[in-house]
Amino acid sequence: MNVLFIGGTGIISTACTELALARGINVTLLNRSKRSPVRGARTLTADISDPAATDAALAGKTWDSVVDFIAFTPADIESRLALFRGKAAQFVFISSASAYQKPLTDQLITESTPLANPLWEYSRNKIACEERLIRAYREEGFPATIIRPSLTYGDVCIPLSVNSWLKSYTAVDRMRRSVPVIIPGDGLSLWTITHNSDFAKGLVGLLGHTGSIGHAFHITSDEAPTWNQIYAMTAEAAGVAAPKFVHIASDFIAACIPSALGSLLGDKSHTAVFDNSKIRRFVPGYLATLRYSEGIRRTVAWFDADPARRQLDQAACADWDRLIGAYERGLSGAVREFGEAAGAGRQRQ
Repeated sequence: MNVLFIGGTGIISTACTELALARGINVTLLNRSKRSPVRGARTLTADISDPAATDAALAGKTWDSVVDFIAFTPADIESRLALFRGKAAQFVFISSASAYQKPLTDQLITESTPLANPLWEYSRNKIACEERLIRAYREEGFPATIIRPSLTYGDVCIPLSVNSWLKSYTAVDRMRRSVPVIIPGDGLSLWTITHNSDFAKGLVGLLGHTGSIGHAFHITSDEAPTWNQIYAMTAEAAGVAAPKFVHIASDFIAACIPSALGSLLGDKSHTAVFDNSKIRRFVPGYLATLRYSEGIRRTVAWFDADPARRQLDQAACADWDRLIGAYERGLSGAVREFGEAAGAGRQRQ
């Protein structure tokens, strides 16, 4: 089977490339790099946003499956339709589980859960991409399969809800220095975090599966700890016995740091528990086996193995420190005000 991965260097796609190669699939990566990040994969060098360069790189080639990890807007999908009509037996679009209804009207998320997220433009764009692909499937038989990952991590990413995505060691560094780390809300909402090696089992199992065309799937773990548990397991993996956690309401965080609005109010502040029965029907035996407590130990060990990997987001730290300071001043003021009111009430009695 000949498969093309558009991207292929990210957290999700690298694990999928490794597993596909291990299963004997011929994997070609289309990206801007001239070197393959995974030994054994072939590389076509082109910027997918450059139609002429991409046409030249893909000239004369057809694929059993194309997996697009880096389409984010309907314009991207229009480009892919033009590129792969008649040239791909299957086109797999990586969407996002953040596209599911916010807030949920049913606690268990299935593939039939409505798609509606008024709080995050990223999610609305993914929904629009899905709608365009489904229309192409219905009107012209374009062979689309839709995949919705939830929060997926690997060795290079520490997936906490308030952290720097590009410099994710930042939160662990704060824990190790006894600097407070923020947990949104009361930390009791349930959240599903999936290791990229587990996600890859589901996606690779769907490659070349003609029965999956026209369908959407999420591929996640069945483990759904609370955010308090996730942070505690991360601290334990980092060797921090008494981490300092501060619980701050998500709407308070978003009001102070507007860039957090989509990721928190549009995603991670909600409970997210997934029914994976559909992917199991299509990929018999699919099971996420790496629990977070084990996976995060591997992640922290990866960062600890090389000081160059332990980059810190100082701007994010400054924002969090200001936020914690504002929250604690407000809390102290509220406690003082209510204490004074209670004292005045006792005097009147």
